Amino acid sequence: MARTSKYRQAYSSAASPQRWRVGLYIRISREDGDRIESESIASQRALLQRFAEERPDMQLFDCYTDDGFSGTDFNRPDFQRMIKDAANKKINCIIVKDLSRFGRNYVEAGKYLETVFPLFGVRFIAVNDQIDSVASPASVNNIIVPFKNIINDEYCRDISIKVRSALDIRRRQGKFIGSFAPYGYRKDQADRSKLVIDDEAAQIVRFIFKEFLSGSGISAIVRSLNARSVPNPSAYKRSKGLSCNRNSENSSFWVDSTVRRILRNQLYIGNLVQKKNEVISYKIHKTRAVDSASRIIVENTHQPVISKADFAKAQQLLSRDTRISPKTGRLSVFAGLVKCADCGRAMQKRTVSQPNKTYGYYVCSTYKKLDKTACTKHAVRIDALEASVLAVINKYIGFAVNYESLSQKVRLARSGGGTASRITAELNAKRGELLKAQRLLTEIYPDFKSGILSREQYFALKERYENMCNGTRTAIEGLQRELDGLKDEADSINDFIACFGKYAQLTQLTREAAVELIDNIYIREGGKIDLHLKFRDVYLAAEQSLNNADNIAEKAAIQK
Repeated sequence: MARTSKYRQAYSSAASPQRWRVGLYIRISREDGDRIESESIASQRALLQRFAEERPDMQLFDCYTDDGFSGTDFNRPDFQRMIKDAANKKINCIIVKDLSRFGRNYVEAGKYLETVFPLFGVRFIAVNDQIDSVASPASVNNIIVPFKNIINDEYCRDISIKVRSALDIRRRQGKFIGSFAPYGYRKDQADRSKLVIDDEAAQIVRFIFKEFLSGSGISAIVRSLNARSVPNPSAYKRSKGLSCNRNSENSSFWVDSTVRRILRNQLYIGNLVQKKNEVISYKIHKTRAVDSASRIIVENTHQPVISKADFAKAQQLLSRDTRISPKTGRLSVFAGLVKCADCGRAMQKRTVSQPNKTYGYYVCSTYKKLDKTACTKHAVRIDALEASVLAVINKYIGFAVNYESLSQKVRLARSGGGTASRITAELNAKRGELLKAQRLLTEIYPDFKSGILSREQYFALKERYENMCNGTRTAIEGLQRELDGLKDEADSINDFIACFGKYAQLTQLTREAAVELIDNIYIREGGKIDLHLKFRDVYLAAEQSLNNADNIAEKAAIQK
């Protein structure tokens, strides 16, 4: 006995001459790669209305339109409204232009066509695909229908891959592809993919970095901004007539996370960091965070608001375990810099009050908080620590300030050894030797072919010249490394001078100077201080060179 179509069973009672209550469904989405001209809302509506008007048994109930919604997701506002009306028997016929307008997720599309609509007793018509579940039940049962849904699904997947690829190319080209410029910048009117500084917002960014580097805590910065009624980034966008989708849209108050996000953003040193989030898939329209290694970073794409040096100092501060004074809202000079030399944990600041005076000191946090048998006190008074550190820093500063005069001695110390001019001369000579050996190597082959050289002579000379080439190449590589090392050393010394030289005549240690000049301070038991300053190796090497220069000068004087 032949099977009876489930559609005939579902719609057998609908064969009566009653009028069909029709819902027209229209959808378009550029995300799916829809062609605007042929798939426009107006053209779909005109086609479907004409189709319904030409059939006397159809009565239009409503037109359901989802403009800008992807077909891969059936959670569309008007689609869900249409399904609700079908469930409530307000409509019993749904007409679409074709299956791609209905949806591009073949699993969900099949569920509605094969289960939901027969259950609701709803007639489904796809005009251009010639599908009609009542007039031609076989058109829905046909195996071509799931294949068409798969093709529609695959088309959307292919478009999604192409769009993502195109966006990544633009990102790697250093083009900004966001809808709104980040806080502190605006889009260039001549080229919307470029960012230019927004002076009004950039002033706030500079204020945040300046306060943070001078010792203010993030919470103190937030309070200062809110006290001055400075609008937060979301409120600032709204004040400029831009929409904002953040949850904090109705608030103009700053919060700690906003300030911290600004302090960590490479955007403010001229680097574009994009693809921080990505859509999970073309069917799941939710985003997830992209790990930092997979983000697309292009350097120097726009004018910086903050110097790279200040940004680097801010990152170093953010990575340290620091505590804010509840009274001042500011960090102490050594916050996050002082550590126990034995256990490596941060030292804790404590205050002792005596009848005549009050002084502060640092003590090992392991000893104080965890277990007194795990470590010892390693206590040191803060005033003594400041005096010792300031003395060493001023020694570095004095060397940096007077380096130009001292460098004459350094050059003297190196004059009999590896100066750049000597190495360069040797390098040029070795390159000449290599060219000569290579020329000789190429000239012996024609002599061998013409019979001037025997086979044994040719291979002996070939081996000799190849060995010469290989040995010369090795010498060139060594000299080049030595020359590069001198250049790197010169660059390091210049950086050292720039870093310490600007703090000439430092009489009191400030938070800003401490952050820029100090790597770490290790306190040993008994209060001994092991100070690690920035460019410590550069300073020690230069100091050794000066000692060598003094020794050379002394020997020269003795010989005279």
